[in-house]
Amino acid sequence: MPATLFTTISADGTDVRAYDEGRGPVLLIVGPGMDDGTRTKKLAALLARRFRVLRLQRRRYRLDLKTGGTPCSAAREVDDVLALARAVGGPAFLYGHSSGGVIALEALAASPSSFAGAVIFEPAAVTGPPLGGEEGAVVRRARAAIAAGRPGRALTIFMREVVGLPAWQAASAGALTGLIPRYRRLVGRQIDDLEAMNELGVRLDAYARIDVPVLLLGGDRSPAHLAERLDAIEHVLPHGHRVVMPKRDHSADLKAPRQVAHIIGTLADSTNKRP
Repeated sequence: MPATLFTTISADGTDVRAYDEGRGPVLLIVGPGMDDGTRTKKLAALLARRFRVLRLQRRRYRLDLKTGGTPCSAAREVDDVLALARAVGGPAFLYGHSSGGVIALEALAASPSSFAGAVIFEPAAVTGPPLGGEEGAVVRRARAAIAAGRPGRALTIFMREVVGLPAWQAASAGALTGLIPRYRRLVGRQIDDLEAMNELGVRLDAYARIDVPVLLLGGDRSPAHLAERLDAIEHVLPHGHRVVMPKRDHSADLKAPRQVAHIIGTLADSTNKRP
């Protein structure tokens, strides 16, 4: 069956939207930057064979919501996740990817009783210096490119200097984005997302209080700094463990959705069997 739209209300009165499909234990998905809930469609379809899967339409990337010049905070996105968890009832399982992984970690820290466990894929968490460097030069250059009508260039800067992709991959991502109107409109939101991650700062003390099972997932072909962030988070999680996927990178959810779905489903099954 095709996904339907599930809605509820967040703490500030904003409507929360998620694609809803499948039946069974509840699994919430919080996608990465530039995702409006559609990136994880294949992953969700695989998981929906055994779970009720809700893919959050992240407020930051919803073009129907006007920002009024003030981007939403990470805390607002966390409120959305918690509102969704409450609305579906009972502890849900959580999957978060990149900046969505940070939002998932923050939701776990804010209300661990709302969740049975989580898989977090290479979270874009600050574990030392800010993402993109101390002086904010990357953000300024990216915003200047957007102001000049070059969102593809802005995303190239982000992918090269924050994500850490090789120059050719970053340029390819930027060029593709520049050709697709919907993605062009999301680039500014991606830079807002970067600033929101930096505003959170180092949150390892908060993550040390997460008392549900958390699997930290990564690929051995991802940029090295993502593995270092996983190292720092793994060190503090009371019930955390690590899985590294061979020959996979930060886009494993797109390139190997069956493998990622199997990992998520296996942990979700084990948490559902806990007394």
